[in-house]
Amino acid sequence: MTPLRRLFLAGVGACVLSAGLSGCTSTRSGARPVASAPLPDFRLRAPGEEVVYFVLPDRFANGDPANDLGGLPEGRLESGFDPEAKGFYHGGDLAGLSSKLDYLQGMGVTAIWFAPIFQNKPVQGPEGDESAGYHGYWVTDFTRPDPHFGTRAEFKAFVEAAHARGIKVYMDIITNHTADVIRYAEGDATGYRYRSRGDFPYSRKGGPGGAAINPGFAGDDDSSEANFAKLVDPSYAYTPVVPAGEANVKKPEWLNDPVFYHNRGNSTFTGEDSRFGDFAGLDDLFTEHPRVRQGMIDIYGKWIDDFGIDGFRIDTARHVDPGFWQAFVPAMLDRAKANGIPNFAIFGEVYKDVPDNGYIAQYTRRDGLPAVLDFAFQAAMREVLGRGKGTVVLADLYDGDVLYEGGEAAALNLPTFLGNHDMGRFSTMVREDRPGIGQDELLARVALGHAMLMTLRGAPVIYYGDEQGFVGDGGDQLAREDMFPSRTAVYNDNALIGTDATTAQANFDQDHPLYRLVARMAALRAAHPALRRGRQDVRHYEQEPGVFAVSRFDPVSGAEYVVAFNTAVTPKTANVAVGYGARAFDALDGECPAAVSAPGTATFGLAPLSWAICRVSEAVR
Repeated sequence: MTPLRRLFLAGVGACVLSAGLSGCTSTRSGARPVASAPLPDFRLRAPGEEVVYFVLPDRFANGDPANDLGGLPEGRLESGFDPEAKGFYHGGDLAGLSSKLDYLQGMGVTAIWFAPIFQNKPVQGPEGDESAGYHGYWVTDFTRPDPHFGTRAEFKAFVEAAHARGIKVYMDIITNHTADVIRYAEGDATGYRYRSRGDFPYSRKGGPGGAAINPGFAGDDDSSEANFAKLVDPSYAYTPVVPAGEANVKKPEWLNDPVFYHNRGNSTFTGEDSRFGDFAGLDDLFTEHPRVRQGMIDIYGKWIDDFGIDGFRIDTARHVDPGFWQAFVPAMLDRAKANGIPNFAIFGEVYKDVPDNGYIAQYTRRDGLPAVLDFAFQAAMREVLGRGKGTVVLADLYDGDVLYEGGEAAALNLPTFLGNHDMGRFSTMVREDRPGIGQDELLARVALGHAMLMTLRGAPVIYYGDEQGFVGDGGDQLAREDMFPSRTAVYNDNALIGTDATTAQANFDQDHPLYRLVARMAALRAAHPALRRGRQDVRHYEQEPGVFAVSRFDPVSGAEYVVAFNTAVTPKTANVAVGYGARAFDALDGECPAAVSAPGTATFGLAPLSWAICRVSEAVR
């Protein structure tokens, strides 16, 4: 066993999480048991206080094999079910999610966010390159779960079972597009290239020289009902055609009218076409249209009314016009409050793989999104733990928290994450960034990443399977392995970390070192409000791999906690600034100094790729 592996396994400790109570005992030298603390009513928790688990239901647990075909005929191109293919349904469902709530609660999860469960087009794509809607983002019916996942009754049972444990439920929603149903009469000779508003105005059919259409329509900048009543012909850029067999496939019924879509061709994800183009061919909703806005408010408001869910993650949020969000967000928050849900979480996906919180912050200011997924945090963590950048990257990241609407206080509610179903797993990225890395060092880096995720500001999001040491071969379909025994060869040959298991067997091991680490950190968050909603001050950073430290403060008492990390593969010692009143520390996890070196500073000695969570136990005023 290598020194890194011994160091990591020695610190896993043992955790026990029971309903409403959290407790943890660490076996690290100098640590002591953390007292159990009852959590408040789950409805009262702010979004930033949660430990979120993000899961693709199809790949998690198969609770009811009877729905594997979704009520469709056999055959992968009819039902979408083929557990040997990474791009098709594998059988996971709502019943499976319900059956694993003990597993999730044991890890300290307080909110479950799952990929969309709405009914999808089962299979789409060009002949020979088809794939299935197992991921949930090709919606045809927004009013019910996909039969592959279960029924409305099963969804209600899942939500009620989660709530009985104090676990919130977040739905993943889409307002930008629907499944790919609309075709263009012009055919694909153009490659469905995007046709801009300048070259193809709403006032002419097929370009400036075409026949006049939509007289009096003043353009998409005016979202009034009076203006959009004049938009009756959607063939200004392309001529939309709906195949006869799919003329009424979408629900609610209004979604079947092409006038409610932009119909301008495929997006390149830059400039104008980022908002008005089809996302990889998916039918792009005309979200400036007041009927579309009210329709989406009605759809998602009813899910709140009917099931009492606790939040929305919004897919492709940056591809929707700001005016839509300015109408949609207040309506959803009001609907939630009317249902007794005062802390309804809404966070948008604004994809950006650089540590630039200025870019994602604009969507909280201009668009009015309460929060965005913290892609800047994810990118900074990859820079620091994968690409060997100095911990100054993290200091720069947190300096930018003032850019969010609401500033640093609002940043406390940002969902933070290390990897996901699109970009891939954090373990995969680190392995890619550090060719030839050994399994023990990879485990240690992933563990350090999770310790940072769980103790730095924001609501940590655990990507399903990460707690079982999953290491995929890439992003997208290659990062969507099965937790139940997999029949997919490209998954089953992966070398997992922290275990001798493969994905060919079930992976719900509550003794896995990463599962135990997350559970321990979740228990610390539950017991110490400073770690889940306390103000954060950066105390120490370096230009090279090494020590990064922050202080977090109890929101009621003001008590200081110091959290320090070593991103280097060598031991590091650093004098870390602390409050001038601090005199002594309790070690909650890791090796903490017994006392300050002098008023205002404490000397931290950290082993390679390790951390320390310290509470000021003695202070003078």
